[in-house]
Amino acid sequence: MNSVRRKSVKPCFSMCVQPAFIIGTNNPDGSHNFAPITWVSATCEKDDDYLLVISMFGEKNTKQNVILTGQLSVNLVSTDMLPLMDYFGSHHAASGHKDEVDYSVSRGKAVDVPVLDMSRWVYECEVVQSVSTGQSTTFFCKIRNVQMEEGLQCADAFDVDLTKLDPVIYSGKYHSIGRLLGEIGDFS
Repeated sequence: MNSVRRKSVKPCFSMCVQPAFIIGTNNPDGSHNFAPITWVSATCEKDDDYLLVISMFGEKNTKQNVILTGQLSVNLVSTDMLPLMDYFGSHHAASGHKDEVDYSVSRGKAVDVPVLDMSRWVYECEVVQSVSTGQSTTFFCKIRNVQMEEGLQCADAFDVDLTKLDPVIYSGKYHSIGRLLGEIGDFS
């Protein structure tokens, strides 16, 4: 194997490769609210019980709704949803209802949360714990239901072909996934 030459840079560079999600919450008046969040990961609580780990910065309405209700939908953003994600990210609820673009919403099947009908993969979640650090709050969320596009076939948690989901990947700019490279063990 060849060695890579590296240089040290200031720690202001944060190349965190993250899938993009749109978080759905219920506003206090019963209307829905959506906001793009890319600080989403997973951890294992015990056995095969996974928790989604979602961090939100600042005082956005979405964060306040999660704190208030403890419920949210986590809608994976595919490349065809990028205009909607960009719209939600550049229009804030404090400026009024985000209804200048067409999108349809339904309700979760296990948790009473708004779900984007165009998302190919949706988690319905309830918060089981939260941790605040500075202006960020990290929510550890129990997955109560997963909705996936009917045409997707997954044998287990590691059998998800991301090229079929066509997710938006964020690292300060928007990217997409090019190809499936293989499975664990294919290269040893």
